[in-house]
Amino acid sequence: PSLSLTCAGEFVLSFAQVMGKEERNLKDILSDIEHQERGVLRVGASMVRSIQFLPRILPEFHRRYPKVSVLYEEGRAFQLEKRVLEGELDFAIAFSRQYHPDLVDHEFLQDPVYLCIPETLFQEYYAPEEIQEIKERSIHGVDFRDFARLPFSLMATRLGRMIRECFNQAGVEPNVFFTAPSSSQIMPLCAMGATACYCTQLALLDHWDELAGKVNIFPIMEGGRPLTQSLSLLRHRQRYLTHFSKSFMELLFDAASSLEQIPVLHVVRESAPAEPV
Repeated sequence: PSLSLTCAGEFVLSFAQVMGKEERNLKDILSDIEHQERGVLRVGASMVRSIQFLPRILPEFHRRYPKVSVLYEEGRAFQLEKRVLEGELDFAIAFSRQYHPDLVDHEFLQDPVYLCIPETLFQEYYAPEEIQEIKERSIHGVDFRDFARLPFSLMATRLGRMIRECFNQAGVEPNVFFTAPSSSQIMPLCAMGATACYCTQLALLDHWDELAGKVNIFPIMEGGRPLTQSLSLLRHRQRYLTHFSKSFMELLFDAASSLEQIPVLHVVRESAPAEPV
């Protein structure tokens, strides 16, 4: 049989968690007052998000705060939310949604979603004049009916469900060849010309060297605006923000802003350069 806490036990646990948070707050406040600038910053994110952001942040963060240790923990959004609430994490990077009222939700990135069509796959399933017409239309936003013949790789995620709904609204049943949990599994197939796929701008930047010059990248629109995924930085409302915590937030937001400015829209042409256009 499973074990559970009594009412008294739950109260004691809750009290202990509150005291633990207050103790950490006190230590951080004293550290700031004394200008010690030392401690531990605990950050949670999915593996993909950690790869996308932490390498861009940590070198400068370490330069500013060489005595602060960053502890990274991997997890899904609901797991990270719970750990921030319980005081086990200082920050969590997660998709934006409705979170617990004790959490502060800093939405810091709108990540556009693109359709990725290998040029060789285009040429296999469509005539040259069809390809040209589809490219001209798609540069301003894709019509999923134009790509009904192509085999696709999809993700078994919230974004995957959104893309399936886009196909559904267009009255098209996607030709799904491969389904996987993340972009790291589907992007190599696209780069090889085996399937079409979709992914966010951040994922495209991660795989740009594999895709450049041989994959068409078109924006996906929703209601006349780009379809996006929003990312948030979560923190506990009652958690004291140290100088180094604020610096981490600043570096994260700056990194996201710079990534948003990088163009990825790309149409393959004869002798196309291997750079975004």
